[in-house]
Amino acid sequence: MSDRLEPGQSAPDFTLPTDDGGTWSLADHRGRSVVVYFYPAAATPGCTTEACDFRDSLSSLQSAGYDVVGISPDPPEALQSFKADEGLTFPLLSDVDRTVLDAYGAWGEKSMYGKKSVGVVRSTFVVDPEGSLRTAQYNVKATGHVKRLRAELGVD
Repeated sequence: MSDRLEPGQSAPDFTLPTDDGGTWSLADHRGRSVVVYFYPAAATPGCTTEACDFRDSLSSLQSAGYDVVGISPDPPEALQSFKADEGLTFPLLSDVDRTVLDAYGAWGEKSMYGKKSVGVVRSTFVVDPEGSLRTAQYNVKATGHVKRLRAELGVD
């Protein structure tokens, strides 16, 4: 179980493989704000709802200066299929060894329907243009999360 991050802390830098066979680095996005969200598994109902909400909000988020990237422990091939099936228009990153999940405190104990398990804690972080955490949200709900995040960020 990893420690949770707090707003104001430096966002841990990372480089991960993408759904399209490339790599994506947080450091390459300095000067823009980045929404980094962690989700348990591609093509599952909650993760699909959340990803499609980000897809549908992407142009307004980008217009307001926010890039979006989703991270899960799925291999790149599974992410590529998920992205194609749902028409996702932002990068999906593969963290199969859970290094970045651990660094962000997004891997740990969680409770679902009263049962405790260890896995991905659905989490969202907003990294400011200088690389500090503006927002660190853990245990977010898939449904309605993007709408609430947009309201918090003042994005119409």
